[in-house]
Amino acid sequence: MHSKAKILLIYTGGTIGMRKDFDTGALKAFNFSKLLQKIPELKQLDCEIETISFEEPIDSSNMNPSEWARIATIIESNYLEFDGFVILHGSDTMSYSASALSFMLENLAKPVIFTGSQLPIGDLRTDAKENLITAIQIASLRENGLPVIAEVCLYFEYKLYRGNRTTKINAEHFKAFTSPNYPDLVESGVHLNLSSKLFLQPKSDNKLQVHTNLDNNVAIIKMFPGISEAVLSAILDISSLKGIVLETYGAGNAPTEEWFLNLLKKAIAKGLYIVNVTQCSGGSVNMGQYETSTGMKEIGVISGKDITTEAAITKLMYLLSQNIHPDDFKSVFETSLRGEMI
Repeated sequence: MHSKAKILLIYTGGTIGMRKDFDTGALKAFNFSKLLQKIPELKQLDCEIETISFEEPIDSSNMNPSEWARIATIIESNYLEFDGFVILHGSDTMSYSASALSFMLENLAKPVIFTGSQLPIGDLRTDAKENLITAIQIASLRENGLPVIAEVCLYFEYKLYRGNRTTKINAEHFKAFTSPNYPDLVESGVHLNLSSKLFLQPKSDNKLQVHTNLDNNVAIIKMFPGISEAVLSAILDISSLKGIVLETYGAGNAPTEEWFLNLLKKAIAKGLYIVNVTQCSGGSVNMGQYETSTGMKEIGVISGKDITTEAAITKLMYLLSQNIHPDDFKSVFETSLRGEMI
């Protein structure tokens, strides 16, 4: 570890990295090599900051597994040189990216903190400066020479969350994210209030392993009253499909109609993995609690417990790439790997 924490700021794209051209009103990419000139407050932080930017910043709507691999590779290449990483990212898919990186970075022992903003960094009322400054400050926290945070997190509007526990809930308010089933790790106020007992503890004797191959032959299906057999059958019959996240009602409930269960049973028999998550904003799947979920439990549908949809789909991509034996897949998915579920 260095005398001062060294933080690598990785700009991938998104609103936080934009500035307004006041002559034209157009938004342009911010030059992060001049970060300290534009945000002199950063000089007050007890850390050294270096920056790296995607050559062509991307809108987060264009984020995909290849870009996640790109971020993971940057972290891997710089892992020994830096004490923490802050990733600037568009907010729309930030929860997906934070979830994906949590699975891709196995045995992580340093902070990887995603942040962004609702308004550009040069805007008069921007939330970008506070999010950026505090994310860097948290990433640089150390105790006895070791990082205080050793997991993938997301910082937004005074709260640090476990990344794979988050979901975006608002497109207009500064409080854009929430963690419906897990408390926030840090709250920023006059002081940083840390809930240290909630942090993931690193396995210091294990070397970082970076998994850049994800299998995106997956789909998300949201149940709704009136969903037809033809529609569901068409999706389940996609030849390349390997897994689906099924968003069901309440505690994991779905229709008890014979055609519905037969379709799922047939798909599972063909080797398709089906993960049951709740479409509620919070709470957990508990298959068997009601008759409307007992049938799914009996045919081998995987319980997503209290996982978010974002974490479920990225965990599915990750596990499908790990050559797990079919007999073990359900058990592995239902086990918390990075604190993403109970």
